Amino acid sequence: MKTFHIYYSANSLPEGWNTLVKHDIFLQVDYLKALEEASPDNIQLFYVGVFKDNLLVGIAIIQRVQLYLKDMFRKTQASYLRKLLKGIVSKILKGNILVVGNLTHTGQHGVYFSKESISQSVYLESIFSALEDITKEIKEKQNKKIRAMMFKDYFLDDTIHSESSLFNSRKLYKVAVQPNMIMKIWPEWQVIDDYIASMNKKYRTRYRRAKKKLGVMECRELDMETVKSNANKLYDLYSNVSNNAKFNTFLLPENHFYSLKFYLKENFRVFGYYLDDKLVGFFTLILNNKNLETYFLGYDIEYQYSKQLYLNMLYEMVKYGIDNRFSSIIYARTAMEIKSSVGAKPKAMAVYIKHTNRFVNSILREIFALMNPKRNWKERHPFR
Repeated sequence: MKTFHIYYSANSLPEGWNTLVKHDIFLQVDYLKALEEASPDNIQLFYVGVFKDNLLVGIAIIQRVQLYLKDMFRKTQASYLRKLLKGIVSKILKGNILVVGNLTHTGQHGVYFSKESISQSVYLESIFSALEDITKEIKEKQNKKIRAMMFKDYFLDDTIHSESSLFNSRKLYKVAVQPNMIMKIWPEWQVIDDYIASMNKKYRTRYRRAKKKLGVMECRELDMETVKSNANKLYDLYSNVSNNAKFNTFLLPENHFYSLKFYLKENFRVFGYYLDDKLVGFFTLILNNKNLETYFLGYDIEYQYSKQLYLNMLYEMVKYGIDNRFSSIIYARTAMEIKSSVGAKPKAMAVYIKHTNRFVNSILREIFALMNPKRNWKERHPFR
């Protein structure tokens, strides 16, 4: 008898789902509805419920990702040899992969189970069985082969790493990925001035210089109707940033930000930067209990450097986190040095990956290193 059930729509998730995952908005039904409605074209969602005596005791979010050559490596300068290597990697990885987790957001937002009701090993066995069923179904119904599998984004102190023998038996490799940049909000920071006062002189000067460069540009929060009416502009600004990424596995659809605002309401915040009433940049935040999660952003390249727009966005996120009494700000990966300059600290993460081709699987660590290059960066220490 199966201990799990696979669901194909967030509308059909079983009773008790939200109660089980109340700690994480990214696992809750409203977020999943929003993502499902405005998912990247190459991502299909599956939901797994794990049961014990007909009681829901665990869940998993599984994404089928169809990787295309044109989406993986973007238009960035590279040597001939590196372009050749990228072409080889793209062809190896091209096709369908299954991701246990959420490819569109940094962090472990894919698995959860009640430790009081089921052991971790039994829970994971159910997830592996569900992955096998999904793989078979995709092959039978669409004649598509799953070429790779990944369990995504675990901090090094996550209990999942105690199941190394289970992953090894199924030929999944543990691979380090770029860290998640996380900023703890100090209890003594009651207002933004307290944060500024805690900085050393160099970074206080940097903060004031950034604010001065911003000048008369105004930051405003966008309500749902404004998000809807500016959907095209928000998408264009997001694309400016996305198209400059060295490696990417998806593109958000144009309705993504409105969909999240519609379903998450006050738990999804959009802030726009206006110059002479022209929208030239924006950032988004997701309120996840006591964690403030930074989400996608975008800007007009013309104003990015002259107005230090990105740095000012990071400072505005700090202000929002302090004003609204969050315990931490999750800045995610990418741009690690500048995020450390506002106070974020790197927290190491790992994934488990497997390719169905034995030879490719044997060199998967090296392939993944090309996909996920280590960046040499200097951690900044802004506080006294």
